Amino acid sequence: MSAASTRFAPSPCPPTEPPLNRRHGDQTQMSNAASGNTLSYTLAELCIAAAAEAFRHDGEVLATGIGVIPRLAASLAMKTFNPDLMMTDSEAWLLSEPNPLGTRGGDFVQANETWMGFSRIFDNVWSGRRHAMLGPSQIDRFGQSNTSALGGSYRQPKVMMLGARGFPGNSISHPNSFFVPGHNRKVFVEGECDFVSSIGYNPARLPRGHALDDVDIRLVVTDLCVMDFGGADHRMRLLSLHPGIALQQVRDNTGFELEVPAQVPLTPPPTADQLAIIAALDPHNQR
Repeated sequence: MSAASTRFAPSPCPPTEPPLNRRHGDQTQMSNAASGNTLSYTLAELCIAAAAEAFRHDGEVLATGIGVIPRLAASLAMKTFNPDLMMTDSEAWLLSEPNPLGTRGGDFVQANETWMGFSRIFDNVWSGRRHAMLGPSQIDRFGQSNTSALGGSYRQPKVMMLGARGFPGNSISHPNSFFVPGHNRKVFVEGECDFVSSIGYNPARLPRGHALDDVDIRLVVTDLCVMDFGGADHRMRLLSLHPGIALQQVRDNTGFELEVPAQVPLTPPPTADQLAIIAALDPHNQR
């Protein structure tokens, strides 16, 4: 289904895992009626704009977006409110302009700024001057995540995934954010993750010599809402609901209790300028 097709009128209870390319056109017309705008956007574009906010106040750090939505979010932040962000071409060059996704024309010349080999990458990681956004398969109430294995036992899990890789060290060394395209109880689990791949706000699993304040999980963006861990005792807190999403729907699809403010705002829609930048960054519409 093309992202440019299929408009819809939001309902209080849309499907749990709607396609990210569904359009929020009717809701946008309602929310922007006062200004006379009738801007149309997709759920993917809403998530990109929301996820970009994770990088707003980072300054000059290395931004690593793993996956289409996180990559576009970091690129959007660099192209708008945080031009000091550093991004690479995923090989060995630091760029002054983020590369667009997908195949590029034969005349395309990327904006190389300087060499950025592995040794310099790790200097940024260990010094805390990196912010990664990725999509774990599980997240628990502590903010611990799982990218390794599901079900079964430690010796014989039911499903093997990518593995923890560098995530244990990354999670204690620099800020991280999460993007979840399908908000449900299989992701936001009731107990601890089946396999703890990254450090969260769990005193029982802190590395020796570290405190909870050393952990920095910035933002959690899903297809239903935006959250963080700014609640009491680093509890997961609801920041905003996407248009057409009810609070109860978020609660029903989360395996643990959230901190919910008295008034929950709507997630701000992307602006016309942001939509134009996203379209230029994703010319093949992978979003």
